[in-house]
Amino acid sequence: MTGLLLERKLSPEQREFTETIRNSGNALLAVIYDILDFSKIESGKLTLETQPFNLRECVEDALDLLAANAAQKGLDLVSHIADDVPELVVGDVTRARQILVNLIGNAVKFTHKGEVAVNVVHAKDEGDGESLPSNTLPVRLQFSVRDTGIGIPADKLDQLFQSFSQVDASTTRKYGGTGLGLAIVRSIVEAHDGTITVESRESKGTRFTITMPTASAR
Repeated sequence: MTGLLLERKLSPEQREFTETIRNSGNALLAVIYDILDFSKIESGKLTLETQPFNLRECVEDALDLLAANAAQKGLDLVSHIADDVPELVVGDVTRARQILVNLIGNAVKFTHKGEVAVNVVHAKDEGDGESLPSNTLPVRLQFSVRDTGIGIPADKLDQLFQSFSQVDASTTRKYGGTGLGLAIVRSIVEAHDGTITVESRESKGTRFTITMPTASAR
């Protein structure tokens, strides 16, 4: 309804109020979704689909969702997928998009100038192919999300993937959030038998790297 309202002719003050309502609603939904996902993970009810999907479209969809936020901050939002990365892979497209949106969203949130870059390459170390459909080929992919943002202190890196833990834990937090996003991402990645690592330098930026076995659809 706020979207419909914003299409109407509004005064600057009315538009500001309406956008605040919409942003607040979206923030609340994000909290609810995080808590629901965390509950599924904690109860062992996280299920993953195994269906062919277009990897490039998945990456583009994630970028499109954050494009407006990046543009509002004057950030470049770029991506590169290596030529040898399969176009069609087997997995859970919804969870793949969720991982990318979370990492890209964090990168945009904590970057005030410069760029956020997504890179996907073939990690070459192919999986063993166990339990894969007969019409697929095992492949291992590496995803990285890099930003030129504020970075993370070295003594805070070990807190990143802990539930309800945030680097900015003060009572007047500037960036908000539930402290669940990265914990959920790690759980999803590990459910796919993948790994996630982080490198960061204060005032220089951060890079999250995910290596995950999957399969290319023949």
